[in-house]
Amino acid sequence: MSRVVVVTGTDTDVGKTVVTAALAAVYAGQGRSVCVVKPAQTGVAAHEPGDLTEVRRLAGPVTTVEPVRLPDPLAPDLAARVAGVALPGLDEQRRVLAEAAASHDVVLVEGAGGVTVRLGEGWSLLELAGSLDPALPVGVVVVARAGLGTLNHSVLTVQALRMSGLTVRGLVLGSWPADPGLTERLNREELPGLTGVPLLGAVPAGVPSLPPPEFRARAATWFAALP
Repeated sequence: MSRVVVVTGTDTDVGKTVVTAALAAVYAGQGRSVCVVKPAQTGVAAHEPGDLTEVRRLAGPVTTVEPVRLPDPLAPDLAARVAGVALPGLDEQRRVLAEAAASHDVVLVEGAGGVTVRLGEGWSLLELAGSLDPALPVGVVVVARAGLGTLNHSVLTVQALRMSGLTVRGLVLGSWPADPGLTERLNREELPGLTGVPLLGAVPAGVPSLPPPEFRARAATWFAALP
């Protein structure tokens, strides 16, 4: 049976896309068919490369699906309002994920910003993940910062996911510095105890600049366990 891994973040620009690409590379390297779905891409014009372009560049030939793209760098519901367009509904986005799961071993779903950011009219990633077929294994990975503020943001994010009945597989630090300071080192130690979920891994800062074959070869070393 296919598995669905939802990749969300404690905030925007925490490294969700790089973590998604790394997970896609690891799963693909195991011989699994992988589909990466970005329910809503904002801040990118129609002709420009988006997050899924970066995922394909780093992870290699994985399937990607992007149901909607909007040019303004806003939450999807606000970007749609500015553009004067209607976003796909919850049922439509759920069908996209169900179709991806029917034809792939692993479906990675990359959210937009934090987990409560609205991807449509009145719903967020919480509702999308929670509305999938109960027979389909769904787990959530929370990408967090290493630095100051991450403890509070991570605890609140995990709490919101659990209150929605979702299974949190663990945390991943999205940009682990080459020379971590006291704050980063202590945060890494404290996060599992405070959130009650394991730290699955830490993706080093700067890895998007690696040649893609090296990125794929090293990706598995960044995770202590897979979601």
